[in-house]
Amino acid sequence: MNKTFDRSAGIVFLAIGAAFALGSRSISSSAYGSNVGPSIFPLILGIILMLLSARLIYEAVKYPAAQDRSSKPKLDYKRFGIILSATILYGLSMEHIGYVISTFLFLLIGFQTMKRDRWISAIIVSALCSGGVYYLFVVVLQGTLPGFPAWLGL
Repeated sequence: MNKTFDRSAGIVFLAIGAAFALGSRSISSSAYGSNVGPSIFPLILGIILMLLSARLIYEAVKYPAAQDRSSKPKLDYKRFGIILSATILYGLSMEHIGYVISTFLFLLIGFQTMKRDRWISAIIVSALCSGGVYYLFVVVLQGTLPGFPAWLGL
């Protein structure tokens, strides 16, 4: 654990979270066809980022100094490349195949990249997360997300 880097990153992300939360206040309060305004997600994401950053700063200050600095962690470029590619494809495919399918595929790829075994649990968690968030946002909060593609006939 690099305390200086973690502490610095925590401060930077705390500032970014505060900027998100403050910037969300300038977004209009209503969206066409939605009872949930567009300012809700940036505000929530800003608050979550600030909380996680505060936790990171706390952990960096609390964690004892590292004893052995000779062993540096090996960077895993393959996993990073897979997650980065999946993120880019996720953003590009959402309008074409819908939120539920694209999020399901993105989560499944992410879970399998981090831990290759346990396919059944990864499929179940990916399906529950993508379907659950869609249901919560579209049905409960009456927001709008790209649904299923028209070519599926659903």
